[in-house]
Amino acid sequence: MKRLALVLALLPVAASAQMDGHAHAGHMPGLHEDTATEGGQAAFAALAEIVARLAADPETDWDTVDIAALRRHLQDMDQLALLVEVNEAPVPGGLKMTVHRDSPGAEAAWRMVPAHAPVLTAETGWHSDVEVHETTIEWTVTSDMATAQVRGLGFFGLMATGNHHPAHHLAIARGRAPH
Repeated sequence: MKRLALVLALLPVAASAQMDGHAHAGHMPGLHEDTATEGGQAAFAALAEIVARLAADPETDWDTVDIAALRRHLQDMDQLALLVEVNEAPVPGGLKMTVHRDSPGAEAAWRMVPAHAPVLTAETGWHSDVEVHETTIEWTVTSDMATAQVRGLGFFGLMATGNHHPAHHLAIARGRAPH
């Protein structure tokens, strides 16, 4: 509540500083605190995080940095999460998921699912098998101990499983093979 009151109290100061064309951060107490953690839109926030990490690392080889490649990957993540249509069917011990080539955003699935499947296995111990056909990708994930979890997560939860994404994004931005 105190922070909300401070923000509301500072709104006129912020508006005044913007209208005067001055750098407003120096005029508003508290803006240098590490209070915000999200940079706005998710892809922009992910880019900003990686750019900051690269800038803070004296070992960064700027000749190999490829932020555009990371941006393309984030676009794939966005398309996969928001556009791809997946048919899910229970199988013994888990779930079989099928993406059709004519599904919106399917090209993102073609790039991401085969790369993610072995990572999922490495991080969870679950069996993860991908078959890429001309018109479909079939991904089957099974586990003797976590059948309900695999089914509950479904395609999108399984794609989001694991804590490898930040390191993966940093590798892409550094111009390295991410898998």
